[in-house]
Amino acid sequence: MAAPKPKQGQESFEELYQQLELKVSLLEQGGLSLDDSLSAYEEAVALAQKCQQLLDGAELRITRLKESIAVSEAAGAYEAYGDEEEEGEA
Repeated sequence: MAAPKPKQGQESFEELYQQLELKVSLLEQGGLSLDDSLSAYEEAVALAQKCQQLLDGAELRITRLKESIAVSEAAGAYEAYGDEEEEGEA
């Protein structure tokens, strides 16, 4: 199952992360004025927060899928146990 594509106007994690890497690289190179450095830093923090939100959302989806699988497996085991019990009564 393919991952859902970002909604129109919404950037993907990979795009945001690439932008973040560029900002960090720019800051590491130095040579920026104080105002430019602060602006780049603020943008980097905002990008990092967006990336973290996307990661948190992905983690939540994975957790829900795992729980759904566990519930399905438990229901299947319960049904199999019930079938065995019915066969024993016959």
